[in-house]
Amino acid sequence: MRGAAVHIGELAKRTGASPRSLRYYEQQGLLRARRTEAGWREYDEEAVIRVRNVRELLRAGMTVDDIRQVADCLGAAESPDCDRNDEAVELHEARLKVIDARMAALQRQRDHLTRRIARLRASRPDTLSGGRP
Repeated sequence: MRGAAVHIGELAKRTGASPRSLRYYEQQGLLRARRTEAGWREYDEEAVIRVRNVRELLRAGMTVDDIRQVADCLGAAESPDCDRNDEAVELHEARLKVIDARMAALQRQRDHLTRRIARLRASRPDTLSGGRP
């Protein structure tokens, strides 16, 4: 491990990730920790960059499985910025297609609901007279 070691609480504070998320990232192979003799997790300074990159990719809509494919690039200051750049671009483009398809499906659902609401409103008795039929 490079640099000064930080414990999980400090890493959480510096990255905005919860300790639970950090343990999950470790379990998923996105983050590595060293264990002290007392069993405490210790992370190197690169872990700060890795966690920030994981969080950025998750915010962008990537899945943990997606991120795992470029895990060896997560330590770069600009994630994922390493010799696998072409693969990273393809991964991002594939995820964008999935998001676009979801958005199109949501738009179809929205349109359907809008039409149903219009039909329901049109079939309602006139309530402007103040009385109920």
